[in-house]
Parts: sequence; C-alpha cells; structure tokens
Amino acid sequence: MDDGQLPYVIRPMRWEDVSAVMAIERESFPLPWSSYTYRHELTENAYSHYIVTQARATGPDARPWWQRLLRPTSPPIVGYAGFWLITDEAHISTIAVAASWRGRGLGEFLLSAMIERSLQLRATMVTLEVRVSNQVAQNLYQKYGFAIVGTRPHYYRDNQEDAHIMTAEKVNGDDYRRQFTAMQTALWARMRAEAIPALDKRYQPDYNPRPVTLSKAKGLWCRRDSLCSE
Repeated sequence: MDDGQLPYVIRPMRWEDVSAVMAIERESFPLPWSSYTYRHELTENAYSHYIVTQARATGPDARPWWQRLLRPTSPPIVGYAGFWLITDEAHISTIAVAASWRGRGLGEFLLSAMIERSLQLRATMVTLEVRVSNQVAQNLYQKYGFAIVGTRPHYYRDNQEDAHIMTAEKVNGDDYRRQFTAMQTALWARMRAEAIPALDKRYQPDYNPRPVTLSKAKGLWCRRDSLCSE
C-alpha cells in the first residue's frame, strides 16, 4: 500500500491489536464497540476487512538487550478502519484515529487504504453513513467522490442524530481510478513531507504525546464517525 518511505504503515488488523484498538475506540465514540465485537469481526465475519495504521519505526531499537527482552516495544497503533464487502459493494463500518495523532492526515490515509483494498476486491461502489452535523468528514468523503444519496433518521443512538448515506459509485471505472490515484499520490507526498521527528521515542513506555485540544477530542466522524479531524 506504500513505497516504504511513508512515516506510517497500514496492515491487516490482528486479534492481538484489539487492546490498542479498544483504547482508541473508547476515546472516539460515545457508544464504543466491545472487544467481543472485534473478535467476531476478525474471526467469524467472512465479509469484514479491518486494517490498522502504525507509525513506522525509523531504526533499530537502541536500548540495551536486557531492556529489549524485558520490555519489548513496537510502533503504536494510531488508527484503524474497517469495511464489509457484500457482492460488489463495500460498506465502511468504522474509522478512527487516536486523539493525540489527529490532524496528520491519518483519517484520509485510512480512507484511501480502504478504497484501494475495495478496488482490489473488485468493488464497484463504496458507501458509508456520516452524521449530518459532521461537515469535516463529509468534506473528506466528497473529495474522494462520495455524494449524499439518502438519510437514515435517528441513526445514532447516543443522541438520535440523523445520518447521511454517502456513496461513491463506479469506483471500478477508469475515470474514478485516475482521480483516486492522483489524490492518493498527493496524500503520500504530503505525508512524506511531514516526517515524524524522533519517532523511536514515541513508542517508549514513558513517551508523553502532545496534548489534545477539546475541539479535536470531542468531535465525532462516521458510523461510527470519529473523523473529527483527518
């Protein structure tokens, strides 16, 4: 999904990722899914496809061998997303970025990765629900060719807010593929330019990430709507 030079990687979600995913889930959604739900999605739902994104390690772990043995570390999971593929329709079910990592384009990174995977699986349409009040997320989805095609009244159980149904059609067509490739290429160039400084420190146990402003921490994106800032 990348050329090895991006500051983040995307890979399939695994069961051992769920504890980190749940930490992001709880800070992102007023009615979070349970770890059992993710276990079902990963092991029993044949239609589901879930991914995580991690900061890319910039070099070998320089700690003494005994620290590496006793306290193994890996780059943090900073976001995740998932969709269901039924026949030729991909339905995005969730997307979230850790609060302290928002504002770096990771929401768009995850969205583009799901669209790319949907194309690989021969999807012809990608659809999702988004809160009617969430203009930030809607703007991002419109950028990638999604249009509002309907509304689900009282879709969100936490406050009975309506959801817009947004759909990108004919994603398997040459026109959409050209536009998608151009947007993804521009996104990757922007992310490469915003290299992560001193990345190794970010996944040490005592690393303290930058504080989150209230306006970013309380926003809600899709469905599942954690995209308060891409």
